[in-house]
Amino acid sequence: MRIKQQLVVFDAADLDAESRFWAGVLGGTVDADDDWHTVSVDGEPRMAVQLAPDHVRPEWPHGNPQQIHLDLWVDDIDSAHQHVTALGAELLKAADENDEPDAFQVYADPAGHPFCLCWVRPGQR
Repeated sequence: MRIKQQLVVFDAADLDAESRFWAGVLGGTVDADDDWHTVSVDGEPRMAVQLAPDHVRPEWPHGNPQQIHLDLWVDDIDSAHQHVTALGAELLKAADENDEPDAFQVYADPAGHPFCLCWVRPGQR
């Protein structure tokens, strides 16, 4: 079996907010249909948003279960945090203070899907 294309698809009641958010995070564009938006980067489809009028926002870490989450590795957590929150992300959990070389913070996109911004702490690797 050969897979020709792979997309992560998010369900959302508000297609415009969700697709604009992810296009902003990834530096991409949105190709919008009535019930499906594709987010492309450099002309290549990277993810999509499907209309789900009855979508129930996940409540992380307890409550309505999360359906999926993305880990996005960044070089500069401060600028990445500012970027995603300006686009509408909500910080759900700040990084723990520990001696681990890898760190992460948990956010929610406009539809409530959790995602993580991850990074290697300076001087750790």
